[in-house]
Amino acid sequence: MKMKKPFLLFGLLLLPGLVQASTPPAPAAGALDWSVQKTWQLTTKPVDFSQSLDNKRVYVLGEDSKVHILTIDGKEMGSIPVDPKTIAIDIAPRGEMLYLIGSDKKYTSINIAFNQDIDISGAPFLGNEKAPVTMVVFSDFQ
Repeated sequence: MKMKKPFLLFGLLLLPGLVQASTPPAPAAGALDWSVQKTWQLTTKPVDFSQSLDNKRVYVLGEDSKVHILTIDGKEMGSIPVDPKTIAIDIAPRGEMLYLIGSDKKYTSINIAFNQDIDISGAPFLGNEKAPVTMVVFSDFQ
């Protein structure tokens, strides 16, 4: 009977080690996995930026007193001159409005529309082929 107690005690001491060996180790506190996805060279020193929720455009307020609008690949679509006192920017969720905050306590909202050429060569049409056309997208309907 005395022989069974040491084996039983030894078995109970090994049991927690077996349970721990079957579970994966917890990540160390502060462990982080990351990688650089894209890097662009900007044409001006940035002061502030905002990115559209659809991840298609990046708006950069530069020291040159312009908001530069870039594609997600870093290609500049255009720029908007702003007051030199502008210190921060934000955009509306769909990117149709640009909001500016100035050090002079002024708030400015700017409506933004993106023009795009559509190739209609060979398509039938009625009227002046050079007439401007406006397309409106209603994306808030369900």
